[in-house]
Amino acid sequence: MILLEVTTGNIIAILISALVIGYIFFNFFAVRKRMNRPPSENIKILDDRNFGQVVGKGVSLVDFWAEWCGPCKVQGPIVDELADEMGEKANICKLDVDKNQNTARKYGIQNIPTMLIFKDGKPVDKLVGVKPKGAILKAMQPHF
Repeated sequence: MILLEVTTGNIIAILISALVIGYIFFNFFAVRKRMNRPPSENIKILDDRNFGQVVGKGVSLVDFWAEWCGPCKVQGPIVDELADEMGEKANICKLDVDKNQNTARKYGIQNIPTMLIFKDGKPVDKLVGVKPKGAILKAMQPHF
């Protein structure tokens, strides 16, 4: 039979482990909740034909994604949530890179998810990988 000596170090290690496990579970369920969210009606769906017209005026965030991309499925609901909160302040858009390869190639999209921020049709910032809503807002803020 193995007995553990109760020491301050053991108690601290147990508490830290419990906090880490709790944090992981909380984030898992928060992501699951976002993933089960219906798509936003405020998202503008882009393609090779309408891209320039939509991002040509004001501030636009374009999420470059693909259906088969796991990280894109995590990023998508965050972008949807952002679209609902931003309203008319910015164009929040999505572009499927598999169906719109010309635009993806034009902007050098090599990894997805990638988000580009445009100001009056010109790219001004790039975010690669899954980003939390706060980081996206922080990147967009200087361009308003």
